[in-house]
Amino acid sequence: MDRRAFLTAGLLGTFAPRIAFARAATAKRFVFVIQRGAADGLGTIGAVGDPAFIGARGDLAADLAAGTKLDAMFALHPAMTSAAALYGKGQALFAHAIASPYRDRSHFDGQNVLETGGTGAYQLKDGWMNRLLGVVPTDDARAIAIAATVPMALRGQREVASYAPSSLPDASDDLLARVTQLYAGDQQLHALWGEALATRQLTSDLSQDNGRNAAATGALAARLLAPANGARIAMIETGGWDTHAGQRGRLAAQLKGLDAMIAALQAGLGPVWDDTLVLVATEFGRTVAVNGTGGTDHGTGTAAMLFGGGVKGGRVVADWPGLATANLYDARDLKPTTPLDAFIGGAVADHFGVDPARAMAALFPASARTAAIEGLLRT
Repeated sequence: MDRRAFLTAGLLGTFAPRIAFARAATAKRFVFVIQRGAADGLGTIGAVGDPAFIGARGDLAADLAAGTKLDAMFALHPAMTSAAALYGKGQALFAHAIASPYRDRSHFDGQNVLETGGTGAYQLKDGWMNRLLGVVPTDDARAIAIAATVPMALRGQREVASYAPSSLPDASDDLLARVTQLYAGDQQLHALWGEALATRQLTSDLSQDNGRNAAATGALAARLLAPANGARIAMIETGGWDTHAGQRGRLAAQLKGLDAMIAALQAGLGPVWDDTLVLVATEFGRTVAVNGTGGTDHGTGTAAMLFGGGVKGGRVVADWPGLATANLYDARDLKPTTPLDAFIGGAVADHFGVDPARAMAALFPASARTAAIEGLLRT
C-alpha cells in the first residue's frame, strides 16, 4: 500500500458513510437499509381506509390524503414518488403491522434485536447478516466494511475488515475543524481530507441537504455493488427517524431522502437491479395517537419495505388488526401481526435460492420454528 492509498484508507476509515459491504460468490445483491430511531410506519404507509385513522392521527393524516393509493386500505406518503413508481411496476412490496420479537421501547435494545436476530436484547453476539454469509454461495466469503464501525448485523465469525477499530468514538466537530486547519497547507492531504469530510456528510440524517446526501449514498453503494467483482451484501445505516416533535415536516424530509437513496441505488445499478433485493426496516414503530408536540412516541408495530427487480410487488402484505383503541397493543400501539423475522427470512431465502427453513434456522435461530413468509419474490 502506497502513502496515498494509506492516507485514503485511513481517512475513509474514520469518516466514511455508514455503509458496510460483504463479498460472496453469487450474482445476487442484497442491501439492508436500517432506519435507526423507530420510523413511523403509519406515517409512511397510512391506513387511510381504516375508520379510526384520521381521528387518531389528526394533522399527521393530512399528507397521506395526497399520497399514492396502494389499495383500498393503504396510501404511500407523497414524498416517496420513486417508491410509488416502483410499486406501480411491481418492484416494491410493503408489509404493515410488522415487528421484530422486541416488545419494549428502548432504541438500543430494539436495534440489537433487529440486527442480531434474537428474541431479546444481547442474547446473541453476532448479527444475522454475518450468519447470512454462511448460507449464501461463497468462495472466500470475506466481508469488507468501509465504515468507522461495523454494524452489529454484520459482526460475527465471518471475517469483516474495517478500516477503523469499532471501539473508537466519533470525532468531534472541533477536532475535525482543527485537522482541517492543520492540513490546509498540504496540497495532497488537504484534497484527501476534503474528500473524506464530504463523504462523511452522506451518513445519518436523510433530510440533510434536501435529500441530496441520501441520493449520493445510494449512488455510492451502487458503484460498489455493481461491478462483477464487487460487494454482494451491503448495509446502509440511516438515522433521524425518532420523531417525537414536529413529525409532519420532519418525516416528509426523511422519506424524501430515503426515496432519493432508493432511486439513486436503482439508477446506479442499471441492469443489476434485476438481481438486487433491498430491505428497509426499523427497530419498532410509533404510537398511533399524536402527542402534544405534533409527534409520536415509541410504539410497536410498523412497516417494512422490499424493493428490487425480482420483488413480487405492487401489493401490501398485512394482517390488518385495526386502529380502534380496543385493537391496539397496550391500548396505544399498532398491534404487530406479522413477524419481521419471518418476512426477512422468506425474502432472503427466495432471493438467494436457499431453503426457507435453513434460512430461518441460520439467521433467526430462536425463531427457527416460525415459518418463513414465502412468495415475496418472483422465483
